[in-house]
Amino acid sequence: MRIGFDAKRYFFNRTGLGNYSRDLVRILQTYYPENDYVLYSPKVPENFIPSDQLRLKTPSSFFGKLSPSFWRYKSMSNDLKQDEIEIYHGLSGEIPIGLSDSPIKTVVTIHDLIFIRFPELYKPIDRKIYQKKMQSAADNADKIIAISEQTKRDIIDFLKIPEEKIQVVYQGCHPAFKTPKSEQEKELVSGKYQLPEQFILNVGSIEPRKNAFQIVKAIEQTAIPLVIIGKDTAYAEEIKQYVEKNQLTNQVIFLKGISMEDLATIYSLANIFVYPSKFEGFGIPIIEALYSSTPVITTNSGVFPEAAGPNSVFVDPENINEISDAIQRIWADEDLQESMKIAGLEFAQRFNDDVLAKQIMDIYRSI
Repeated sequence: MRIGFDAKRYFFNRTGLGNYSRDLVRILQTYYPENDYVLYSPKVPENFIPSDQLRLKTPSSFFGKLSPSFWRYKSMSNDLKQDEIEIYHGLSGEIPIGLSDSPIKTVVTIHDLIFIRFPELYKPIDRKIYQKKMQSAADNADKIIAISEQTKRDIIDFLKIPEEKIQVVYQGCHPAFKTPKSEQEKELVSGKYQLPEQFILNVGSIEPRKNAFQIVKAIEQTAIPLVIIGKDTAYAEEIKQYVEKNQLTNQVIFLKGISMEDLATIYSLANIFVYPSKFEGFGIPIIEALYSSTPVITTNSGVFPEAAGPNSVFVDPENINEISDAIQRIWADEDLQESMKIAGLEFAQRFNDDVLAKQIMDIYRSI
């Protein structure tokens, strides 16, 4: 088959949707090398090396080059037809219009509908754009991939799409998290970032929905070190001011710009991964922690039990005392930590690359 992908985020998003796009294309290349894979990008990325199996296409028309947004929304369909693409997969909730009169079959991955669930987190114009694009993609795609049962329910409820059109395929994560780390690697990374000998970890966008502030308050009356990894935001600055005001600067460490290999090693060094997010479409950091054999504390509702498995510990993300109690209970019990590591890694095997690649390819073949 000749399969095309919307590769804007594949090339230009370093987290989230970018990781999803890169991992999906990588596992398909690995397990189904007989196909042709074409990445459609609004501009030429740096350091991309094409191959016979993986090629890059950029806008061919004048207007497409002039307006990448217009190209992705409309005129890309002309390029897909010219390239004789058989299946087009929109990896981030949108597909170009104009394919319904062609033999090209379409798949769209919808990650979440947070902009509908929490409208206060988005500008009105952004909500309107997201709603229009996602509704159009859901209505017109031949098949919808939801990254969790939670997202599938939201697509049915909010976008009014029939259940039989939607299939759940979970996300995986980068291979770095699945590779055991040697003691030498751990020592090098620990020294590089001046990490405490023991600590709890939080990774992700530092924004109000992710609730990192709650973790800081949960460990305030303890001596437990906390490492928070994510880029600077207004919310991160708010947390840092609180940390300084309450003399927690030696207890709370902020890191950013970490390579994937170093990040995977930091996960493996952590005693506990704490992720009390209010809502996610899935929550890849949870999977990263499970593969790293790191015990997980996360939210007790939504997608989180689905992603973290039965042997993680679940809390009310708004209840600081509950978060604190869970952290201190696991922190003080090495036997509990060990049992959570073993059970978590076993649960994570359902997110293995070969399993996910087969599920994706089965969808392509079905249409």
